[in-house]
Amino acid sequence: MEGFHLVKLRREPERRKAMAQWFHKRWGILLEAYEESMVQCLEGKAAVPQWYLLMEGETIAAGAGVIENDFHDRPDLRPNLCALYVEPPYRGKGLDRALLNAVRADMGELGEERLYLVTDHVDFYERCGWKFLTLVKDPEGRTERMYTVKTC
Repeated sequence: MEGFHLVKLRREPERRKAMAQWFHKRWGILLEAYEESMVQCLEGKAAVPQWYLLMEGETIAAGAGVIENDFHDRPDLRPNLCALYVEPPYRGKGLDRALLNAVRADMGELGEERLYLVTDHVDFYERCGWKFLTLVKDPEGRTERMYTVKTC
């Protein structure tokens, strides 16, 4: 991650509005949903939710979050890594893996023993140490793959 720095929202609350806008524009989820989750993060009542950015100077290169449930029917499989996104000019440089490892380490420090995620990317997460766990259903009843990993 040379040349990049990790932003943890709980340590840089002044970035909340810009961070919420960035995730909203990448994923199309309601801006208010991101803002609400980020306010909960800043209240610090629990380890989850958390929000992260990888930045090059003041430019956002990548981001990810950790929430209780990423829109699936297994609330027992929590917390969930969500919204991992790497800006196109930064792809192919290992930032996705670096961000995943940073989130794993941080969540471990916050007391979480495992992380889960739903994805349709089969090989990528397996190469990053995640293991296929089970199939889950999204709110429309579609089947998605659930992966898990121990935190660091």
